[in-house]
Amino acid sequence: MKIAAKSPCRVDLAGGTLDIWPLYLNHDNAVTVNFAVNLYTSAEITTRTDSRIILETRDLGGREEFENIDALVNAKKYKLPLLALALRWYRPTTGLHLITNSEAPAGAGISGSSSLLITLGAALNKLTKRGYTVEKIREVAQNIEAQIIQVPTGCQDYYPAMYGRVSAVELGCAGIVRKEIPLDHDELVDRGILVYTGKPRNSGINNWEVTKSYIDGDKTVRRNFEKISAISSAMRAALEKADWNEAGRLLREEWSFRRKNAPTISTDLLDALAEKTRKAGAKGFKVCGAGGGGCCFVLVDKGAKPKVSEVIKSLGAQVLDFKVAPEGVKVKVSA
Repeated sequence: MKIAAKSPCRVDLAGGTLDIWPLYLNHDNAVTVNFAVNLYTSAEITTRTDSRIILETRDLGGREEFENIDALVNAKKYKLPLLALALRWYRPTTGLHLITNSEAPAGAGISGSSSLLITLGAALNKLTKRGYTVEKIREVAQNIEAQIIQVPTGCQDYYPAMYGRVSAVELGCAGIVRKEIPLDHDELVDRGILVYTGKPRNSGINNWEVTKSYIDGDKTVRRNFEKISAISSAMRAALEKADWNEAGRLLREEWSFRRKNAPTISTDLLDALAEKTRKAGAKGFKVCGAGGGGCCFVLVDKGAKPKVSEVIKSLGAQVLDFKVAPEGVKVKVSA
């Protein structure tokens, strides 16, 4: 049997890091706004007639083998921890060959690891007949990712992989609720530029530094997040009304508060991109994910993409073609 699954990565527009428990509990009506981008992670599972477990990552060129699932479970270290820990949880009863791939650049800040864990979870859920809902797959994926990076993880990165499109992820005492933001996807693409700096980053480190400062009572960080929370709610409203000038202003304002939270969040290249794109006419700029490198997102007026894109390229960064992914995780089974 062969099982193939894939899901999209994401671009966050406002409210990131707020989605880490318990930060959002201190902000009324906390919400994170993001969209699914057509850069996908994929997984292909082929069952074997023996008990051997073979793991491969096409994008990273990694490979790891185990005699059986018990050998995998009992191993003390893994070359491919994301794949191994997912298998360790779902514990298939058959041998298999698992091949994964990610179209997201390494360390891009667009949730390639979160997307891959949703992709893997959906495929292994089908293989093992666990019967999990997509929300349960998300819960397991988030906990596995915390095991891998050894610090708390947020929830928002998984929802674009689950549902696609543009999302408002509401966060509160009653739990997490994802609602779609009705938006013309083509207009977002016409006005948006997705940039890869070529410099990978470690989201776990940046997010943990900020989370720890928040929990330790750092007044500046807490004030910044109060502003970020208000900006995120306003961003949701701006997108619902297709108010692109306001969305651009909010994107720029969100980044101005976020970059104050930790010294590693921005870099010389990110600062140059923010300044040069603004002078070229960009309405808003924001680094994706926790910062420190990876991707950033720029909002421009309609028709201004070519001019601003040239400025970005002149600084040595890469402009990525993108669309809004219309669907979330998909699984196909074949004999």
